[in-house]
Amino acid sequence: MVDPPSKACTAFLGHGLLLSGPLADVAMAVRRSAGTTAALLVFDDATGRVIDLDLRGGDAERLARPARAPTVVGRHRSEAGETAGAVPEDGQDQRSRGRPKLGVVAREVTLLPRHWEWLADQPGGASATLRRLVDDARKAVDPRSRRRAAHEAAYRFMHAIGGDLPGYEEATRALFADDRPALEERIAAWPEDIRAYALRLAFGAADPPNS
Repeated sequence: MVDPPSKACTAFLGHGLLLSGPLADVAMAVRRSAGTTAALLVFDDATGRVIDLDLRGGDAERLARPARAPTVVGRHRSEAGETAGAVPEDGQDQRSRGRPKLGVVAREVTLLPRHWEWLADQPGGASATLRRLVDDARKAVDPRSRRRAAHEAAYRFMHAIGGDLPGYEEATRALFADDRPALEERIAAWPEDIRAYALRLAFGAADPPNS
Protein backbone atom coordinates (compact mmCIF):
# COMPACT_ATOMS: atom_id res chain seq x y z
CA MET A 1 0.00 0.00 0.00
CA VAL A 2 1.39 3.41 -0.98
CA ASP A 3 1.87 5.83 1.89
CA PRO A 4 -0.36 8.92 1.56
CA PRO A 5 1.45 12.23 0.86
CA SER A 6 0.01 13.67 4.09
CA LYS A 7 1.57 11.00 6.33
CA ALA A 8 3.58 12.65 9.11
CA CYS A 9 7.21 11.64 8.99
CA THR A 10 10.71 12.83 9.81
CA ALA A 11 13.90 12.64 7.78
CA PHE A 12 17.43 12.51 9.18
CA LEU A 13 20.60 13.32 7.28
CA GLY A 14 23.23 11.46 9.23
CA HIS A 15 22.55 12.29 12.88
CA GLY A 16 20.91 15.64 12.11
CA LEU A 17 17.26 16.45 11.47
CA LEU A 18 16.59 17.21 7.82
CA LEU A 19 12.85 17.87 7.89
CA SER A 20 9.75 16.85 9.82
CA GLY A 21 6.37 17.15 8.15
CA PRO A 22 4.09 15.62 5.49
CA LEU A 23 5.64 12.83 3.45
CA ALA A 24 5.35 14.83 0.23
CA ASP A 25 7.46 17.68 1.63
CA VAL A 26 9.95 15.34 3.24
CA ALA A 27 10.35 13.39 -0.01
CA MET A 28 11.24 16.59 -1.86
CA ALA A 29 13.80 17.50 0.81
CA VAL A 30 15.32 14.03 0.57
CA ARG A 31 15.49 14.28 -3.20
CA ARG A 32 17.31 17.62 -2.97
CA SER A 33 19.78 16.09 -0.50
CA ALA A 34 20.42 12.95 -2.56
CA GLY A 35 24.09 12.41 -3.34
CA THR A 36 25.38 13.52 0.04
CA THR A 37 27.76 11.22 1.85
CA ALA A 38 25.69 11.11 5.05
CA ALA A 39 22.99 8.47 5.37
CA LEU A 40 19.42 9.57 4.65
CA LEU A 41 16.67 7.90 6.66
CA VAL A 42 12.96 8.72 6.75
CA PHE A 43 10.85 7.59 9.72
CA ASP A 44 7.10 7.20 10.14
CA ASP A 45 6.13 9.43 13.08
CA ALA A 46 3.36 7.02 14.12
CA THR A 47 5.39 3.79 14.19
CA GLY A 48 9.08 4.73 14.11
CA ARG A 49 9.53 2.50 11.07
CA VAL A 50 11.83 3.45 8.21
CA ILE A 51 9.95 4.58 5.09
CA ASP A 52 11.54 3.52 1.81
CA LEU A 53 11.24 6.22 -0.83
CA ASP A 54 11.63 5.41 -4.51
CA LEU A 55 12.77 8.74 -5.96
CA ARG A 56 13.55 7.46 -9.44
CA GLY A 57 11.80 8.97 -12.42
CA GLY A 58 10.31 11.95 -10.61
CA ASP A 59 8.46 10.00 -7.93
CA ALA A 60 9.21 12.79 -5.47
CA GLU A 61 7.31 15.25 -7.64
CA ARG A 62 4.37 12.88 -7.78
CA LEU A 63 4.44 12.52 -4.01
CA ALA A 64 4.39 16.31 -3.67
CA ARG A 65 1.13 16.57 -5.60
CA PRO A 66 -2.13 16.15 -3.67
CA ALA A 67 -3.43 12.60 -3.65
CA ARG A 68 -6.43 12.19 -5.90
CA ALA A 69 -8.11 8.99 -4.80
CA PRO A 70 -11.10 8.10 -6.96
CA THR A 71 -14.36 9.12 -5.35
CA VAL A 72 -17.26 6.70 -5.62
CA VAL A 73 -20.53 8.53 -5.09
CA GLY A 74 -24.04 7.25 -5.19
CA ARG A 75 -23.01 3.67 -6.01
CA HIS A 76 -24.81 1.08 -3.93
CA ARG A 77 -25.08 -2.63 -4.08
CA SER A 78 -26.92 -5.17 -1.99
CA GLU A 79 -25.16 -8.28 -0.81
CA ALA A 80 -26.72 -10.29 2.01
CA GLY A 81 -28.58 -7.20 3.14
CA GLU A 82 -25.51 -4.91 3.02
CA THR A 83 -25.28 -1.57 1.28
CA ALA A 84 -21.98 -0.12 0.11
CA GLY A 85 -21.12 3.36 -0.99
CA ALA A 86 -18.73 6.25 -0.54
CA VAL A 87 -19.32 8.60 2.35
CA PRO A 88 -19.78 12.13 0.95
CA GLU A 89 -17.86 15.00 2.47
CA ASP A 90 -19.76 17.13 4.96
CA GLY A 91 -21.87 19.85 3.46
CA GLN A 92 -20.46 19.40 -0.05
CA ASP A 93 -22.43 18.73 -3.19
CA GLN A 94 -21.49 15.22 -4.26
CA ARG A 95 -20.81 16.35 -7.81
CA SER A 96 -18.74 19.41 -6.89
CA ARG A 97 -15.15 19.64 -8.03
CA GLY A 98 -14.00 22.02 -5.33
CA ARG A 99 -10.64 21.83 -3.64
CA PRO A 100 -10.48 18.63 -1.52
CA LYS A 101 -9.85 18.89 2.19
CA LEU A 102 -6.23 18.29 3.12
CA GLY A 103 -5.66 14.69 4.14
CA VAL A 104 -9.20 13.48 3.37
CA VAL A 105 -9.30 10.19 1.47
CA ALA A 106 -12.47 8.80 -0.12
CA ARG A 107 -12.91 5.05 0.27
CA GLU A 108 -15.78 2.61 0.15
CA VAL A 109 -17.65 1.89 3.38
CA THR A 110 -19.91 -1.17 3.64
CA LEU A 111 -22.73 -0.95 6.18
CA LEU A 112 -26.16 -2.41 6.79
CA PRO A 113 -29.15 -0.22 5.84
CA ARG A 114 -29.90 0.54 9.50
CA HIS A 115 -26.38 1.88 9.90
CA TRP A 116 -26.78 4.27 6.98
CA GLU A 117 -30.14 5.40 8.36
CA TRP A 118 -28.60 6.12 11.75
CA LEU A 119 -25.69 8.01 10.20
CA ALA A 120 -28.06 10.10 8.10
CA ASP A 121 -29.77 11.35 11.28
CA GLN A 122 -26.54 12.48 12.97
CA PRO A 123 -25.51 16.15 13.01
CA GLY A 124 -22.74 16.99 10.56
CA GLY A 125 -23.43 14.14 8.18
CA ALA A 126 -22.07 10.64 7.79
CA SER A 127 -18.42 11.58 7.24
CA ALA A 128 -18.15 13.77 10.32
CA THR A 129 -19.94 11.17 12.45
CA LEU A 130 -17.64 8.34 11.31
CA ARG A 131 -14.56 10.46 12.00
CA ARG A 132 -15.85 11.24 15.50
CA LEU A 133 -16.53 7.56 16.18
CA VAL A 134 -13.04 6.58 15.03
CA ASP A 135 -11.41 9.32 17.11
CA ASP A 136 -13.41 8.31 20.18
CA ALA A 137 -12.43 4.66 19.70
CA ARG A 138 -8.76 5.62 19.39
CA LYS A 139 -8.93 7.63 22.61
CA ALA A 140 -10.57 4.70 24.40
CA VAL A 141 -7.62 2.38 23.72
CA ASP A 142 -6.01 1.06 26.89
CA PRO A 143 -3.39 3.64 27.99
CA ARG A 144 -0.93 0.80 28.58
CA SER A 145 -1.33 -0.31 24.97
CA ARG A 146 -0.73 3.22 23.72
CA ARG A 147 2.35 3.56 25.90
CA ARG A 148 3.70 0.22 24.73
CA ALA A 149 3.17 1.19 21.08
CA ALA A 150 4.97 4.50 21.68
CA HIS A 151 7.91 2.71 23.29
CA GLU A 152 8.11 0.27 20.39
CA ALA A 153 8.11 3.16 17.90
CA ALA A 154 10.94 4.85 19.80
CA TYR A 155 12.85 1.56 19.93
CA ARG A 156 12.59 1.07 16.16
CA PHE A 157 13.97 4.55 15.59
CA MET A 158 16.75 4.17 18.14
CA HIS A 159 17.76 0.80 16.72
CA ALA A 160 17.84 2.10 13.14
CA ILE A 161 19.82 5.26 13.79
CA GLY A 162 21.46 4.92 17.20
CA GLY A 163 22.39 1.26 17.59
CA ASP A 164 26.07 2.16 17.68
CA LEU A 165 25.73 5.20 19.94
CA PRO A 166 27.13 5.09 23.50
CA GLY A 167 24.77 3.71 26.14
CA TYR A 168 22.36 2.25 23.58
CA GLU A 169 21.64 -0.97 25.48
CA GLU A 170 21.08 0.87 28.74
CA ALA A 171 18.87 3.39 26.95
CA THR A 172 16.60 0.68 25.53
CA ARG A 173 16.24 -0.88 28.98
CA ALA A 174 15.23 2.49 30.43
CA LEU A 175 12.79 2.99 27.55
CA PHE A 176 10.93 -0.27 28.13
CA ALA A 177 10.96 0.36 31.87
CA ASP A 178 9.04 3.58 31.10
CA ASP A 179 11.72 5.47 33.03
CA ARG A 180 12.05 8.81 31.26
CA PRO A 181 14.65 10.34 33.60
CA ALA A 182 16.88 7.27 33.18
CA LEU A 183 16.41 7.32 29.41
CA GLU A 184 17.30 11.02 29.23
CA GLU A 185 20.42 10.31 31.26
CA ARG A 186 21.49 7.39 29.04
CA ILE A 187 21.10 9.39 25.81
CA ALA A 188 22.47 12.69 27.12
CA ALA A 189 25.60 12.32 24.96
CA TRP A 190 23.65 11.52 21.78
CA PRO A 191 23.18 14.15 19.02
CA GLU A 192 20.49 16.63 20.03
CA ASP A 193 18.10 15.90 17.14
CA ILE A 194 18.19 12.15 17.80
CA ARG A 195 17.55 12.68 21.52
CA ALA A 196 14.60 14.98 20.85
CA TYR A 197 12.94 12.68 18.32
CA ALA A 198 13.42 9.54 20.42
CA LEU A 199 11.80 11.23 23.41
CA ARG A 200 9.00 12.58 21.22
CA LEU A 201 8.19 9.10 19.93
CA ALA A 202 8.42 7.52 23.37
CA PHE A 203 6.55 10.11 25.43
CA GLY A 204 4.85 12.50 23.03
CA ALA A 205 5.57 16.11 22.20
CA ALA A 206 6.94 18.26 25.00
CA ASP A 207 4.46 20.41 26.84
CA PRO A 208 4.48 24.05 25.68
CA PRO A 209 6.17 26.47 28.07
CA ASN A 210 3.92 28.38 30.45
CA SER A 211 3.07 31.82 29.18
